[in-house]
Amino acid sequence: MQRIVPFLWFDDQAEEAVTFYTGLFPDARIDSIGRWPDGTPDAGKALVVEFTLFGQRWRAMNGGPGHPHSDAISFQVDCDTQDEVDRLWDAFTSDGGHEVACGWCTDRWGVAWQVTPVRLAELLADPVPGRRTRAMLAMQDMVKLDIAALEAAADGRGGAGTAG
Repeated sequence: MQRIVPFLWFDDQAEEAVTFYTGLFPDARIDSIGRWPDGTPDAGKALVVEFTLFGQRWRAMNGGPGHPHSDAISFQVDCDTQDEVDRLWDAFTSDGGHEVACGWCTDRWGVAWQVTPVRLAELLADPVPGRRTRAMLAMQDMVKLDIAALEAAADGRGGAGTAG
């Protein structure tokens, strides 16, 4: 049983956000939607939405304004290919999302995401002297991460982060 569940607070867009998130990832699903009961001011609207991403349970709540998301909490998505990086990056930054830096972005609700190629971790753990440093310097100059550019930098082939 999963004992820690990410719980996201939204003003009033939890159901919309969860529908978006579950549409991005394979095998994702909305598990349940608890709605405000009859006789309440928000009767019928979503209160708590439970969903699953990559086999992990999540919850989202419409709790009202006053609790905006921040970069202090982010969700890292490890991507196998540049196509996956590009697809997720474009989805998160569309319709009011924002690019930040070093693979970080926020979606239209202000939730922070790190769209990170698995290859970056491999390059940052490379035992060959200088490769790790060049990959790190290149990553720091990027907004959306580019696997080919990270590999070129690690190899010392042009671009940012190739000195040294």
